[in-house]
Amino acid sequence: MKSLTSEGRQQSAAWTFLAPALVLIGVFFFVPVLAGLVMSFTDFDIYSIGRPDTIRFMGMDNYRHVLADGEFWRALRNTLYFVVVGGPLSVATSLAAALLVNAKVARMKGFFRTVFFTPVVTTMVAVAIVFRYLLHPHYGLVNNALGFFHVAPIDWLGDPHWSMPAIVLLAVWKNFGYNMLIFIAGLQSIPEDLYEAAQLDGAGWRAQFVHVTLPSLGPTFLFVGIMTMIGQFQIFAEPYVMTQGGPLRSTVSVVMLMYEQGFRWWRMGYATAIAFILFAIMMTVTVIQMKLQGDRGQS
Repeated sequence: MKSLTSEGRQQSAAWTFLAPALVLIGVFFFVPVLAGLVMSFTDFDIYSIGRPDTIRFMGMDNYRHVLADGEFWRALRNTLYFVVVGGPLSVATSLAAALLVNAKVARMKGFFRTVFFTPVVTTMVAVAIVFRYLLHPHYGLVNNALGFFHVAPIDWLGDPHWSMPAIVLLAVWKNFGYNMLIFIAGLQSIPEDLYEAAQLDGAGWRAQFVHVTLPSLGPTFLFVGIMTMIGQFQIFAEPYVMTQGGPLRSTVSVVMLMYEQGFRWWRMGYATAIAFILFAIMMTVTVIQMKLQGDRGQS
């Protein structure tokens, strides 16, 4: 009886401490999401703020218009480019940096962790100024370096064929430090006994990496992969600051299109419909990733 009473008191105390956080999450997360979902079925715009009685229920019209809009499919194609190209490149760069920093022979590990993580906390405006200078078609250091190999200057941010790769490289450089720290934590959690056993079996560094390091980092890869995918689907700051979606709308993303529709043209109902379509796509890809990782773990 005493144990039941004690357990009940512990649960009551837990709910008492959790209640303020749960209320804040509900007010600032679930309520806005629910309001956005309702808004996506209306023609809510800037005039509706002062005259709520002018709001009209549109049903699924906003979703049908989004799916029939060529601009949305262009933005989705650009976003998928960021995800398919930038995501794996960012993960590979993060893993390579983690392996270098975590190596036993590496010196000044703390210094290099700080240096590699610095771009993550650097403001996008400062990064944009530096990269605009580096990628300048006439005076940029990148084109000057390519000139030594007799490569003609490239208009990185003004050519639709090169603008996307330039933004991808910027995003990878800006964000790889965060995943690097996660990979370092994963590497340090791998037991040394596994490497010692592999060495006794005659495995070299390459075999140890393939058969010990990579399998042991499975859960880390799943977390990093999902978080990177979500970040790439929501890419906004890099193309907005560097190219404003140009040239010829070649770098506009789904989130940028949503921003334009909601805060430039004040079509907020239409913009929220774009947001929930993007959410459905991200959820689908996340479920597929988790399913593939689960099947790989079982095999």
